[in-house]
Amino acid sequence: MSEAEIKSGDFSDPWKLCTMTQVEELKILIRMFPIWATGIVFSAVHAQMSTIFVEQGMLMDKAIGSFNIPPASMTTIDVISVIFWVPIYDRIVVPIARKFTGRERGFSELQRMGIGLFISMLSMTAAALLEIKRLQLVKELGLVGDAVAVPLSILWQIPQYMLIGTAEIFTYIGQLEFFYEQSPDAMRSLCSALSLLAASLGNFLSSFILSMVTYLTTTGGKTGWIPDNLNTGHVDYLFWLLAGLSFFNLLIYTVCAKRYKEKKAS
Repeated sequence: MSEAEIKSGDFSDPWKLCTMTQVEELKILIRMFPIWATGIVFSAVHAQMSTIFVEQGMLMDKAIGSFNIPPASMTTIDVISVIFWVPIYDRIVVPIARKFTGRERGFSELQRMGIGLFISMLSMTAAALLEIKRLQLVKELGLVGDAVAVPLSILWQIPQYMLIGTAEIFTYIGQLEFFYEQSPDAMRSLCSALSLLAASLGNFLSSFILSMVTYLTTTGGKTGWIPDNLNTGHVDYLFWLLAGLSFFNLLIYTVCAKRYKEKKAS
């Protein structure tokens, strides 16, 4: 409190005078910000499931007997993965982890999110390896100039979808728990929505990355990594780029998580 405020008795301007509680709450939000920011990259990687993964599946063998699998329907594998892993996580993973960590939930929220970020990197790696194999078949069969599917079953996409679903179990649920537990008591509802904000910004980041990759790789009349006909492109380079970005993001997250000072239980 300044001398002028003490003399006048006017303490109504919140921009000039704050309570200690408000100061501590702001410090909590500032500490949470780097952890929240790393979730944006994860959401950008997650967005590929409904975009580039579908484009990749369109140029693969979609026939299972007499039935053709719509490439966009492969996203249901993500849902199946979540349904499959949730009970396994609660019934098997948590009890085993509890014996080593001594925590009731098995992992801390920060550990859980870190595991999810690592798994998302594996998903991009799996997608890149599959695309390399697909492009090899394109060259072997002389289909580079044709936008036709190669004789490689779309079911080979299952690992990358499963890994994305597994990463969701760890990262998104970990985020919800983290923002709720670590947020100021009066701001829990607001902070619980931060994971949704990260997901929204992740989609914008995904669009930005795709736009920049398209712009930079098509200069000078080049075909680019992501042409209309993926048989003439290199989507595998995009997947490796996202895997590398995920790895860099994981390193930053690890540093931030180690330095993070948890809020005392209220």
